[in-house]
Amino acid sequence: MDEYGPDLFKGTAVYYSEYRPKYPSSLIRFLIQKFSLNGEGRLLDLGCGTGQLALRFSDWFEEMIGVDTECEMLVEANRLSKIHRIDNVSWMLGRAEELLSDCASFRLTILAKAFHWMDRKTILEILYHSLDENGGIAIIDTFNVEQELLSWQLKVNEVVKRWLGNERIAGDSTYTHPKEKHEDIVARSSFKDVERLVLPSYSMTWTVDSILGNLYSTSYASKRLFGDHLERFEEDMKSSLLEIEPTGKFTEELSVSVITAFKK
Repeated sequence: MDEYGPDLFKGTAVYYSEYRPKYPSSLIRFLIQKFSLNGEGRLLDLGCGTGQLALRFSDWFEEMIGVDTECEMLVEANRLSKIHRIDNVSWMLGRAEELLSDCASFRLTILAKAFHWMDRKTILEILYHSLDENGGIAIIDTFNVEQELLSWQLKVNEVVKRWLGNERIAGDSTYTHPKEKHEDIVARSSFKDVERLVLPSYSMTWTVDSILGNLYSTSYASKRLFGDHLERFEEDMKSSLLEIEPTGKFTEELSVSVITAFKK
């Protein structure tokens, strides 16, 4: 993530914890069963953001560690863990390359909507050597390059581009999704039994406000990028969306993909 600079997600943490879609319970159940979780061992959430996914596993590990490169994200993660009175989690600021050499091994490492930001080949080797002998990894995403966007989603993208330009901003650089699939990168690593599963889809209902909140949680449309134009951008987005759907309710089907792999 070095190429994107230190402000990739600056100002997004509060919106991230409130407006990002929550992962379904089916994901938690699947990982518990797949990795035979029983309350023992340690969890690593790499690229943990504000920690909502890690906190869902508090009963299934002795200790959990969330790692992220964004200080604001970890401040919010700490706030959420205190609200939920979860005391077996700690949050670490930095990069895996710098931190994991000093950590004891993990039973499971999860990377949720974060793997695409990383040097994937290097990270996989680091994670392989940081796992228990029976440990594994789970790479979780909702991105599907083949999924056709709905009319309201196309309109959202159109309005964002009208105000921020055609290239997707990512900190000090721009972003394009990696061409090589995550599962192919994992299959060429030291990991064994690589599998990819798409969980059953579930419906999500959005409002204009939650669509805006979700945008402000992203690297490419955070509030700070609009500067003095924020209010006019919001007015443009609201009028454009309500023209498509006057009720102000927008639905989509979300699906979660999980790539799993084991150390041996």
